[in-house]
Amino acid sequence: MASGSIIGVLLIAAVAFTGLSPQFGGKPSKAEQAVYAKSGHYRDGEFVNLVPTSLSTDGNFFSMMWKFLFRKDPDAKPAGPLPMLPLDSLSITRKTPETVRVTWFGHSASLVELAGKNILLDPMLSIEMGPVKWATPNRYNPSLPIGPDQLPPIDAVLISHDHYDHLDYATIRRIKDKVARFYVPLGIGPHLRAWGVAPERITEMNWGNEATVDGLTLICTPSRHFSGRGLTNRNSTLWSSWVMKSATKRLFYSGDGGYGPHFSTIGATYGPFDLTLMECGQYDQQWSQIHMLPEQSVQAARDLRSQMMLPVHWGAYTEANHAWNDPINRATAEAARLQQPITTPRLGEPVTLGAELPSARWWE
Repeated sequence: MASGSIIGVLLIAAVAFTGLSPQFGGKPSKAEQAVYAKSGHYRDGEFVNLVPTSLSTDGNFFSMMWKFLFRKDPDAKPAGPLPMLPLDSLSITRKTPETVRVTWFGHSASLVELAGKNILLDPMLSIEMGPVKWATPNRYNPSLPIGPDQLPPIDAVLISHDHYDHLDYATIRRIKDKVARFYVPLGIGPHLRAWGVAPERITEMNWGNEATVDGLTLICTPSRHFSGRGLTNRNSTLWSSWVMKSATKRLFYSGDGGYGPHFSTIGATYGPFDLTLMECGQYDQQWSQIHMLPEQSVQAARDLRSQMMLPVHWGAYTEANHAWNDPINRATAEAARLQQPITTPRLGEPVTLGAELPSARWWE
């Protein structure tokens, strides 16, 4: 009875905390849920994948969580901070409308410069993650190549899904007044509104929806993942990948997710791509349906007809049971085997199409 009382108190505290902390975001209205129900990807109050998908391939969620929490690889974290090239807003703004440049900040946060526009992908630019700092991974580096306050004006923020390592409350609060518009999958609008983003600057999109921004086309495309920020809102928001097109160049960002036929479909419909930013890290065979293994990330780039692959979703946090540099070692080996061009920038090192691309094995 004592143990049951303790567990009950903890559950009540957790539910109360979920309701009080702004980190958890907002909730959709009944009218918004009715819109989601017409999306074609919403069933019984939750968004669903295009193909059957499980969080754990063996169906044992508790075994998966035990392994994740208590069986860490001895090289799960680097011995010290990773090499980083500091940036400032002036260096970023030195460009022409023809410049196509991507700067990776670590994990999945990246700045894409395309068609003269600044596009920020999944801006997790905080050192700490989530509402409970002691329970979430620490960033390898004590700082980033550029902080939220130093960013230049942003034309578009693209969000792939609402997990804490991709949608960061503190970052959104700091950049919201310099962002012209947020483009997000269905259901993420309530989070942004709760954090002070003006509703008229939020565009929620379903898979297949397109938006145009002065010569730039943004297309919300599928991924194979899941969503949720609390104990009671699993899959309450949609997850996505993104296509970014100018008159002459095509870029793709995978977001998070498992391997699936959607990559070939996107490649056939919108490709070939000049550059693809591909999830490559924080994986495990047990949850491979929601996070690709490195070899699958390379194959997905091939499916997309990618002329150059940039691995992301690594180099910042340990969220899985592999060595911190295992993703890039395996991805570069598989890319060499399949003859898939790949670029490997340091944190903050620009990747400029038409120029020599970073290829040093700096993580070794």
